[in-house]
Amino acid sequence: MKKDSTLLSRIFLIFGDILAISFSFFFAYYYRTHLDARPYFFESDLKSFILEVAFLIPIWIIILAFLGLYSKNILARHSRARELGHLFIASIIGLMAIITIDYLGEGDLFPVRTVALYSLILCFLFLAINRTIFRLIRDHFFRRNRGTLRAIIIGNNPNTDYLADFISSTPESGYRLVGIVASRKFFPKDLLKIQYSSLKDALRSAKPDVIFQTDERQTEYVYKKSIERHLLYYFVPSETSLSSQLGQLELIGNTPAIRVSATPLLGNAKYVKRFLDIVFGSILFIFALIPMIPLWIIIKLSDVKQPAIYSEIRLSQFNRKFKIYKFRSMKPEYSGMSPEEAFKKMGKPELIKKYRKNGDFLPNDPRITKIGRFIRKTSLDELPQLFNVIRGDISLVGPRALVPGELRSYGDRSLLLTVKSGLTGFAQVSGRRNISFEERRSLDLYYIKNWSLYLDFQILLRTVKVVLLREGAK
Repeated sequence: MKKDSTLLSRIFLIFGDILAISFSFFFAYYYRTHLDARPYFFESDLKSFILEVAFLIPIWIIILAFLGLYSKNILARHSRARELGHLFIASIIGLMAIITIDYLGEGDLFPVRTVALYSLILCFLFLAINRTIFRLIRDHFFRRNRGTLRAIIIGNNPNTDYLADFISSTPESGYRLVGIVASRKFFPKDLLKIQYSSLKDALRSAKPDVIFQTDERQTEYVYKKSIERHLLYYFVPSETSLSSQLGQLELIGNTPAIRVSATPLLGNAKYVKRFLDIVFGSILFIFALIPMIPLWIIIKLSDVKQPAIYSEIRLSQFNRKFKIYKFRSMKPEYSGMSPEEAFKKMGKPELIKKYRKNGDFLPNDPRITKIGRFIRKTSLDELPQLFNVIRGDISLVGPRALVPGELRSYGDRSLLLTVKSGLTGFAQVSGRRNISFEERRSLDLYYIKNWSLYLDFQILLRTVKVVLLREGAK
């Protein structure tokens, strides 16, 4: 989905939780050492105590995330009681984890037990207060249509009337109703001005972020349209299909709706993957500087008039264009040209068919320099793409970044663009140039539909093996 305000919301919520936890320990310690009249027999050092706690707070945040306290469902208005229960459990587990770590260390974080007890009580209270403030601020912005998702409802079903009434009268839901595709008897009369005769018209004029479908007519068509435009898609099930395992079940008001996702790489998973890209991408980039610097000098000296690193336009998530960086491996007279244009320019148009038939590869490609053949075989030409990973243009693992002109060759082009492209991917470690274009496309689609962190780590490990042994390299 292109529009996603949840990331910024979660950042503010996490920041507030960090402050809440910090203040709880600060006030617990300060109360015991300054306000509690009972004597204590330890050397008071508030500054050292706060610094030690600061290093342990990330453990608490991980526990909160593990218990789902940053998920959309737990932050819904109807989940307040469940959220408080989870916060209390997280406070106990978090404190126990910190006490355990402190015990395995020097064991001087809590000089008296009352500090730990006060910290537990205050942490639960401050976390609850922070989330109350978060809700008030979020609802304030939602009422002013800031951060809300533009929604359209399609379907001739009584649920259309309920959802339309709920969304239009409840701005705190996070949705703004911008279109309805249904017969007039299935939605409130005061919303006739946003009625559309077809989904196509609604998509073109209303520019939605999310589609709610309330009947079972043309579900495949509606879902396909949501994928093409990278929109959220919710299917409101009937009682007979309520047990369907199509996706994640959420409540929109009092109506259950199944969120059908094109890929598991959504929500918290997306942020975890981005965090790992930044961490591992930065580490790999530092180590990659060792071969990159001399390689840059060698390529530059081979032709001082040409840049050693070049960029070209590629497509990534949501059809976004970006500049991808590589070491120059192609002769300058063919740089920036498509294979068809380059082969025609050199007077060898017969190579076009051979190149495409062979999986976009020629054994002795006349466009490639001598050093270019070496760095392509060893994959050294792709090292500058680590900069793209750090910037967020691509991910460490993902489908191959597409050249704009290649999209017409992909039947499931919209699905391929629901996730970020990758420096390496399932297709690259499954044969590289030894497999056909269609096989590579199928592997990319499999990755998108079956993504997991475990699969990412598998692909990264296999990438090391493939590069070192030059499997499939030509």
